[in-house]
Amino acid sequence: MGLWDKITQLNLGLIFLICLTASIGFLALYSAAGGSMSPWASKQMARFAVGFVMMIVIALIDIRWWQRLSYYAYAGGLVLLVIVEVMGAVGMGAQRWINLGFIQLQPSELMKIATIMMLAQYFHAKTLEDIRNVKNLIWPTLIVLMPVGLVMLQPDLGTSLMIMMGAGAIYFMAGVSLWLFAIVIGLGLAFIPIAWFFLLHDYQKQRVLTFLDPERDPLGAGYHITQSKIALGSGGFDGKGFLNGSQSRLNFLPEKQTDFIFTLWAEEWGFIGSVFILLLMMLICGYGFFIAMRCRSGFARLMAMGLSVNFSLYVFINIAMIMGVIPVVGVPLPLVSYGGTAMLAALASFGLIMSANIHRSTKLPRYP
Repeated sequence: MGLWDKITQLNLGLIFLICLTASIGFLALYSAAGGSMSPWASKQMARFAVGFVMMIVIALIDIRWWQRLSYYAYAGGLVLLVIVEVMGAVGMGAQRWINLGFIQLQPSELMKIATIMMLAQYFHAKTLEDIRNVKNLIWPTLIVLMPVGLVMLQPDLGTSLMIMMGAGAIYFMAGVSLWLFAIVIGLGLAFIPIAWFFLLHDYQKQRVLTFLDPERDPLGAGYHITQSKIALGSGGFDGKGFLNGSQSRLNFLPEKQTDFIFTLWAEEWGFIGSVFILLLMMLICGYGFFIAMRCRSGFARLMAMGLSVNFSLYVFINIAMIMGVIPVVGVPLPLVSYGGTAMLAALASFGLIMSANIHRSTKLPRYP
């Protein structure tokens, strides 16, 4: 397939939705700064421009190349996570970044993509009969647990859970027996008391307790979610208007440029604006699932589906978090929240999804 043929098969609808969603993020960041492009909106636009070019380049590269690269991407991700533990930059009480000067690289964001690619390749090389054999699940489980363990050391419970849930989606789509999922869920529930007393940090326990009773410490641990709910409710049906959100303008709303950016948007644009952005997110997820189901090879199908599930989990967890449905876990809203690595990782994911679509009829070897 020639380069021009690949260009003509780019998903223009998906690209339009991505650009529209990112533009909403630019508007929200402009508002978060009180009507200024600095310090967030201008940087976010520059990162999106770089990431957009990267996304198109990734989409045009042959899927067989990405299949071969999955091993190296996973190994490289593990190395970066180890570097974070040794000499990573510390911010907000956690050691999660590598300071490259022009960007604070967060390897855990890239590791989510690499883990999905690695699992997609592993299950692509197996028959359904192989997958149903429990002993063949030992290696993919180790593939998941190694990055999860390193991310937990940072500590970053939210990203660890995202990696595990994304992996669980790959397991399910690959055909792993449902009774194994029941056993894992049961073991997970039994593990909760051990995690509570021996693994969770004090601030993580406070998040859970605040989730159960936000009013127990309204000016301390419960401040974030209390102010978020106030801002969501004050937006009403049609919002207070662009740049007129009182909670954000008066700096009551915490982390308004990152984790709680949807709350800022909801206060200014109300229920109508909130539904609009949720519909955009649903359409993007739907595009990804549709592309995955069209792919002929197991690797492309599982990779596209896993990355689409990962995106949808980001959206669900962020929205549920700012509404108080789940504890605060520090998960950004993809394409909208301020953040360099998160933006680049999201666009790289869409590049891989579009590559899977362009090469959907390509037959891939089980072992490249």
